[in-house]
Order: sequence, then structure tokens, then C-alpha cells
Amino acid sequence: MVVVIAILYVLFSNTQENLAIRGIESGFAFLGHEAGLPIGDSLIDYSPTRSYGYAFLVGILNTLFVSVLAIVFSTLLGIVIGVARVSRNWLLARGAAIYVETLRNLPLLLTLFFIYTVVLAALPHPRDAIALSDGVFLSKRGFYLPRPVAEDGIGLFLGASAVALVLAVMFWRWAKSYKVRTGRSVSGLRGALAIFLALSGLAFLASGQPLTSELPVYQGFNFKGGLSIKPEFASLLIGLVLYTAAYVAENVRSGIQSVHAGQIEAANALGVSSGVVTRMVLLPQALRVTIPATTNDYASLVKNSSLAVAIGYPDMVSVGGTIIGQNGQAIEIIAMWMAVYLTINLIISLGMNMLNARVQLVER
Repeated sequence: MVVVIAILYVLFSNTQENLAIRGIESGFAFLGHEAGLPIGDSLIDYSPTRSYGYAFLVGILNTLFVSVLAIVFSTLLGIVIGVARVSRNWLLARGAAIYVETLRNLPLLLTLFFIYTVVLAALPHPRDAIALSDGVFLSKRGFYLPRPVAEDGIGLFLGASAVALVLAVMFWRWAKSYKVRTGRSVSGLRGALAIFLALSGLAFLASGQPLTSELPVYQGFNFKGGLSIKPEFASLLIGLVLYTAAYVAENVRSGIQSVHAGQIEAANALGVSSGVVTRMVLLPQALRVTIPATTNDYASLVKNSSLAVAIGYPDMVSVGGTIIGQNGQAIEIIAMWMAVYLTINLIISLGMNMLNARVQLVER
């Protein structure tokens, strides 16, 4: 221990001495200085007059945003591909296998470059944008959608929707306990969904329809107004989803194949439909095998989001790299990168371990 502390002290002393020789300040005081760097995509209000700390926060939020969306979509796509992998339909199973083997064996960076420079770059100019529906356009400069605009009464609507959500959850829990007590099945999910939609709809009408939309309109050389999704963000999200879904699909496939065939045969002998067998017998048991491996894939997804710097999306690494280029304080920025990634992945591991503990068999 004494030797380790001594080595760390020598390294720290040498680092401080070298930084002093090069005229580079140490410490985190620079976070309060004006950044002066522009950031194209920001989830919160930002201008170059903001501080370095605020600019780094914008990068963290961008990393979190794309990571959360990618985890959700890659999980949904991975489940579909994983179920298709064990399908009795030869064409469906082979197609899913080709998808998995192709995406899993290509570098993610190459996939990102292909989506960004080939697929999205082939889209038309905004003046010839593809109109998918009213107010929805697709062009090489991005994906344009109607932007929701809150009007008077939005607070009342959101409050009523929260109450409706609580009531829906209470009904769903009651339906589960009723089935345990009586053995009679009540559709808790459908009932809860009906309660939420009915009460939220009534609240929306009673509060004077407080939610409108602003449509994007082509003016000059690009669309104005509405909600825009830039090609850099779309490329990163699509690449992360396609790449990670291939791994999640393999986890789902291995989980399904771990379920004993006798259980499937018993369900079929009782006349249970294949859809119910998949939903109520296969997938719940497959979770016990799927979750631990998927935890690693989620952690890898968050770390892979740092490849955003290659296509110009301002994630945490991209913003931090620009800050290093301006003030040279690499040690502090790298320490902040490590702390943020470590925190995010520890939170993911904690949540997945809690979920894993719930689905595991408990021996009595």
C-alpha cells in the first residue's frame, strides 16, 4: 500500500510540474469560464456565452438522450429479431440470422459512416423533400415533424393525466391480486390502458384542448418551424439501434432455446395458441437467461455512443474534446468523462440487477 501511494504521489507531482512548465492551469475552476463554443444540437437553451460547465452539461444530456432512445428501440427490435431466429418459418429464421451475422460482424463505426454518408446523404434536397404525411418531411438535412405547443390549461391536463395513470396502475395491480385470489382472469393491462386513455381524453376536452402543433414550412433554403431531427443524431441513433439489436436478438434466442421443450409441448397439448405460448410461457422464462447478457450490451451501447464524435453529433466526448482544444485541461475533462460513463453504467447495472432478481426462480 505504501509503495502504491508513493507511486501515485510521484505521478501527481510530475503531472503538476509538467502542467506548470507548459502554463496550463489545473483544477476545475475553468468550468465557470465562458465557453465561446457553438453547439448545434441541445436539449436545453444554450448559447456560446454560457460556461464550460454548462456546455459539458449539454453534452451529457445529448449522450443520455441518444442512449436511452437507443436502449428502448434496440430492445424492441432485438426481441422481434430474436423470436424470428427461432421461428419455424424458414425464410423468416434465415433472414433474422443474416441480419444478426451481418450487423454483429461489422464495426459500428463503419455502420455509422454508411448510414451518414450513403443512406441519409442520398435523400433529396429540402425543396424536394419526401412528404410522409401532413407536416412530416424527410430530406438530407433532417427529419421534420410537427412540434407540440402547450396552450393555456396544459397544467390541468397533465395533472389529470397523472391521476389517470395512478388509477390505471391501481387497477392493474388489483387485477393481478384478484387472479391470484380467485383464479379468474381479468385483463388488467387492457383495463388499465382503457382507464388511462378514457380519463386523459376527458381531461383533454375539459381543459380546452391545451395542446396544439406547429407545422414545419419550407422557406428560403430549408424548413422553418416544427421539430427537426438532424442527420447526425438520426445516423447515431439508427446505427446504435441496428448494432445493439443484433446482440439483444442473440440473447433472446438463447433465452428462448433454454426453455425446456416439454413445456411448449404441454401448452400445445392443452390447445394454447402459439402467440399465448410465446407471450406467457417462453418470453417470461427466457428473461432469466436474457437479462444478464443484455446488461452488458446496454453498457456497451452507452460507451459506443462516444463514436458520435466521428459524425459530428455533439455528445459529451465531442463537447469535451472541443474544450480540451481550447484550454488544454485534458486531465480534468478525461476524469469527468470517466465519472459520467461510470455513473451511467452503474445505474444501468443496478436497475438490471434488480429486474434480474425479480424474474429469477426463488427456491423454498
